[in-house]
Order: sequence, then C-alpha cells, then structure tokens
Amino acid sequence: MKKVLHGGELAAYIKERQAKQVRALRQAHHVFPRLAIVQTIDNPVIDSYVRLKKAYGADILVDVEVYKIDQADLPGVVERLNNDSSIHGVIIQLPLADETGTQAAVDAVTPQKDVDGLGARAVLDPATPLAIMWLLAGYGVDLAGKKIAIVGNGRLVGAPLARQWKNSGYSVTVFDSSSQDMQAQLPQFDVIVTAVGIPGLINADDVKQGAVVVDAGTAAEHGKIVGDVAPDLRQRSDVVMTPEKGGVGPLTVTALFDNVIRAAQKTVPNKPQE
Repeated sequence: MKKVLHGGELAAYIKERQAKQVRALRQAHHVFPRLAIVQTIDNPVIDSYVRLKKAYGADILVDVEVYKIDQADLPGVVERLNNDSSIHGVIIQLPLADETGTQAAVDAVTPQKDVDGLGARAVLDPATPLAIMWLLAGYGVDLAGKKIAIVGNGRLVGAPLARQWKNSGYSVTVFDSSSQDMQAQLPQFDVIVTAVGIPGLINADDVKQGAVVVDAGTAAEHGKIVGDVAPDLRQRSDVVMTPEKGGVGPLTVTALFDNVIRAAQKTVPNKPQE
C-alpha cells in the first residue's frame, strides 16, 4: 500500500476513457454532452472549483456553461435547464446565498440531470462519495472489517458516503458538530474520512499508526484552499493519506463528469441501458 493516495493519478486514467466516450457520443450519435452550473454566490473556493470543472470539460469536449444568478431567479433558471434537451447535467453550486432553500433547489433538478446526485429522487451517485470510493479501491484499501470514522455529516460528502457504506455492511461511525469527545475517540479508527472545512481539525494525536486518512475538507485560509488535516499529521510517515493537493478533488471532478457522460448516453435513441 502506498503512503500517499494520489487522486490525480487515477483521474488521469479515467479521463482518457471519458474522452473516448465523449468522442463516440459526438461522432457516432451526434450527442454533444453539456453541463450547466448554476451559482448564486461569489466565493473563492467555489470559483476555483467552477474553473476546474470548466477546464476539465474542455479537455474531454463536454461543454460547461456557468449561470451566475440571484437566488430569487433560481426556480425559473432550473426549470428552463430541465426543459432544454441539449443540457444533460445540471448542478446547483453549493452553498446558496440563502442556505434554507438548498433542499428545494437540488430537488428541483430533473433526476436524470442531477449529476451531483443530491436531490431526493436522484438516480446518479453523488460525485464526492463516489470519488472517495474510487480512490480507496484504486489503492487497494479494503474496508471490510475496518472501523471507519466519517467526520462531517453534510449533504455533499458525509451523509451520502455514510449511507452508502452502511448499506454495504461496513462499520461506520459519523461525527458531527454535536459529537462529544471526537478527538479522544478518533485514534481507535482504521479509516478516517473528514469533510468539514475546518483547517487543522484533524491533528497528529487523533490518528493511530497505520491508519488511512482521506481529507475531503475544503476551506479558504490566507488566500489558498486547505483541507481539514493539520500540518503535524502530514509530517507523519506511518499514516496513509491524501496529499495536500491532488487527493479527492481531481477524482470528484472526474466522478461528476462520469455522471454527465452517463446522463448523455441515456439520451441516445435505442441505446441499450447499462
């Protein structure tokens, strides 16, 4: 097992396959995959991820369009995108300006176009949990019999990942803002996935020797994007973990575009469904 879980390496391999799939859609079926991103707030972390998605789409010939709007206009814009047959995927970029409308906003996206997999009727897997599962599988991390901690119970990562792993029969404990003595309990876990967005939340004293740590947290600190893992934990050589950059992030974008391609494939007339 390698010490560093480089999502970027796996993403590059999958990206080649995706580019071939998109070429086949465009050339053989005249289907041109398109993704719409609806954004209601200006934020450096959000803007950076939107740029990543646009660049990734350009690389594999998926058209990415960004709609920066007032939240009041969200229902009308989503309805228009739902009804546009040339749009295959729709993302409501979170957080919203008014987060109380989040569930209604993601639920408004047609399930077949909900490539983030966040709506109540979603038919596609959420991108970040899918990326984390790809990452661990790609590096041979077997979760069977392991004690797993998920730090954070958010709608993007923690909650859907915990649901999927519990459904698979894995031993999962979820920690959130109401959890008591989290730091005291973490050293007993074999695998820790953190997705909170609090810089330095998980430090060297929280993780046992030989544990696997996946840092899916994102926050802006001093003008740059950082995760939840503290620098002292990154200095340890006896822990397997994602790097400061190039861990879960690249695979999350890859997983998202896998969903876009899958949604586009389902619009091909008379194509057998997988």
